[in-house]
Amino acid sequence: MEIRIDPHTIERAGERGSNEDEIRAVIKTGFSIPAKRRRLGRARIYDFKQRRLGKYYEEKRVEVFYTIESDVITTVTVYVFYGKWEGKDADSV
Repeated sequence: MEIRIDPHTIERAGERGSNEDEIRAVIKTGFSIPAKRRRLGRARIYDFKQRRLGKYYEEKRVEVFYTIESDVITTVTVYVFYGKWEGKDADSV
């Protein structure tokens, strides 16, 4: 299936600490999470082990929300959370 990453998603990814490669990986290999408004959601937890905005974080969780129409996945937005998760498929933050 084709993946179209909306410019809004790329802009938010940069602001929040993610990138196009991670967005594509989340869609392809992430786990499903709840979404609203007939959208779909997937998430993936990455090792981070560095500082962001002055604080150290072990991991980051990238959540991507998207739609599917005519065999084309179109992203809506991306969220990035920092912390430590117990399970690699933990519920939505």
